[in-house]
Amino acid sequence: MKLNYAVVGTNDMDASVKFYDALFEHSGLTQVRPSERMTYWLQDDFAFAAALPFDGEPAASGNGTMVGFSLGSAAEVTRLHRKAIELGGTCEGEPRQRGPRFSAYVRDLDRNKICFAA
Repeated sequence: MKLNYAVVGTNDMDASVKFYDALFEHSGLTQVRPSERMTYWLQDDFAFAAALPFDGEPAASGNGTMVGFSLGSAAEVTRLHRKAIELGGTCEGEPRQRGPRFSAYVRDLDRNKICFAA
């Protein structure tokens, strides 16, 4: 079994698309926007999406909820962490070695927690 996709909620789809398009600009992911409430970034059998909640209630970040991206190097972890901060995200953990992985943590514009690790 493997993870098929991850979705984070957003309250401003245009701002979320701008954030993730810039964050993923060198990742090889393809953006697909099948509707006004959902945007995907796809590659092979992997998908990440930002969505306006189906129930119409405001999106809220979950305490203890996090999406992790496995990257190829510590340099890429550091680059994406820095890029996310430049795009308006907030730092939740500077890039550094944590156990067997080099990782960094950010929150996106809607306060969804993201981990970059190598």
